[in-house]
Amino acid sequence: MIWRFVARRTEMLVVTALVASIAIYGALFISPGDPATLLIGGGKPPSPQLLEEIHRQYHLDDPFVQSYGRWLTGILHGDAGDSLTYKDSVLNLVRSRIGNTVLLVGYAALLIIVPGVLLGTLAALRGRWSDTLVTVLTTVLMAVPTFVMSVLLIWWLSVRWDLFPAYGAGTGFAGRIEHLTLPALALAASWLAYVAQVTRSAVRAELGSEHVQTARSRGIPERFVIRRHVLRNASGPIFSVSGVAVAGLIAGCSVVEQAFGINGVGALLIQSAAKQDLAVVQALALITVVVFVTVNTLVDVVTAALDHRVSLEAHA
Repeated sequence: MIWRFVARRTEMLVVTALVASIAIYGALFISPGDPATLLIGGGKPPSPQLLEEIHRQYHLDDPFVQSYGRWLTGILHGDAGDSLTYKDSVLNLVRSRIGNTVLLVGYAALLIIVPGVLLGTLAALRGRWSDTLVTVLTTVLMAVPTFVMSVLLIWWLSVRWDLFPAYGAGTGFAGRIEHLTLPALALAASWLAYVAQVTRSAVRAELGSEHVQTARSRGIPERFVIRRHVLRNASGPIFSVSGVAVAGLIAGCSVVEQAFGINGVGALLIQSAAKQDLAVVQALALITVVVFVTVNTLVDVVTAALDHRVSLEAHA
């Protein structure tokens, strides 16, 4: 049964990626502006002969179906084309920057899952002032956009207190962790609050369930009830929302990388979009969609495998 579920999810992943590739390539294919002008530069209008040669060399005038087919075939063979701005292959550009993005997303994911689950569990188990404090804190964090949080953290922890650097990704492991602390906090803040709220709700729901009341009536120590019955059964929705949060980081890292001057793929996407570097934008947009959908698919599969209450037939 689980293999049928995995196969179905894999099929949906492939279809989603294919539809996304058509939408991404089509949107940029019909976008205004001429990418050929990026290769010429200067203040004078380019000659028609030069523009025609560039269009021919980069296949800019090919019909949509032919152009999309060539691009998709290249993607499947590991060739996403060449950047008009950076004069390098898209694959090399991504390879040189992806390390910073992976480390940033991993750092932010750690800051989301560990404090989020701990705060949510504390609020549910302790109640009263702990519940109120966590609820107020998480509500505030969820209301602050990522770019606003970036500015606040730079002003507070870098400019005012000089605790962390506010620009660049650093060198060496310790230096990179120091430089990525503020970006990771800015990226993780709203998702941390979301995970804490879901954890609080899941744990409180389990505390009031019938099997927990039965375990308590049998005299089972409270610590065993919490660990074996409450937290174990609440782990399904907690794991699910944590996976969604990690997937959301992939889409949100562009703003943070740009704000903190991190040379990652998110900042590359924004810079390439501003310069109409279509090959880079198309490849990075597709990579973002595929990674996002893949993470969500893995979360669905693991949740279904671990939580016996999830119906595989219903999801298949």
